Amino acid sequence: MGDDAGAVRSAVLTLHRTTGLPMVFGGALSGRDRLRISELVGNTTDSLNGLVVRHGNGLGGKAMATGRPMWVSNYPCAASISHDYDKPVGREGLLSIVAVPVVVRRRVRGVLYGALREPLSLADRIVGAAVQAARDLEQDLAVRDRADEALAWRPPEPPDAAARWEEVRAVHAELRALAERVADGPTRDRLRAMTLRLAAAGLAPGVAGPDPDAASPAPPRPVLSPRELDVLSYVAIGCTNAEAADRLGLLPETVKSYLRSAMRKLDAHTRLEAVTSARRAGLLP
Repeated sequence: MGDDAGAVRSAVLTLHRTTGLPMVFGGALSGRDRLRISELVGNTTDSLNGLVVRHGNGLGGKAMATGRPMWVSNYPCAASISHDYDKPVGREGLLSIVAVPVVVRRRVRGVLYGALREPLSLADRIVGAAVQAARDLEQDLAVRDRADEALAWRPPEPPDAAARWEEVRAVHAELRALAERVADGPTRDRLRAMTLRLAAAGLAPGVAGPDPDAASPAPPRPVLSPRELDVLSYVAIGCTNAEAADRLGLLPETVKSYLRSAMRKLDAHTRLEAVTSARRAGLLP
């Protein structure tokens, strides 16, 4: 979970861009029952930077305790929360605030906040955008966790098999990115064909292939566009949307669009399901 703060930073920037809220901030858990606010956009003071929010205290602490989004339209007068953090919030001049917990495997990993400096009710669009940003962050962290677990796991024989397999996946992603930068069509097609050969060379450890004794034939393999496969290959090695965008020379919103399209074609509801389905179909190593 060492990269949680970086992932929260990316989510805070995305939420600020999509909502236009005057201030957006957040942080990752720094202990079992406490959150440290470390990512801020639009702040005018440092009163909230580094603030430790404890489980159950204030708006963010209540969101952590309930595991649900919480919002108030006039923070100093809100009767539904404790007021442990009135001074730092007041110095920043925040009145209308939404706090959305980031929950992965039933554990709160962080909180995203959006705020106005006026006592106005937050529109459904704003609350919805904050919830969606938290859900996207949850998926990013879940995929990264699985990638970290795969890298940490070592089978008895041979001891470096898992690490070698992850290296194959990293090379696969780099080859796909390289292919898109090649102007010569035949060379680009050859590079893409090489990545498909890598994907078809074998299934990852622990991923079941088609059952040869099954009574019914296997369903047809889904057809993904080259760019959808490019994005999915980087998601498969634990990259966030922002990281995949940087490596592929795309905008984060474009990466998200390709990823959603790939998930739809793979009948997947999460990034992790999409990666697993693509591997089972022989589209990713």
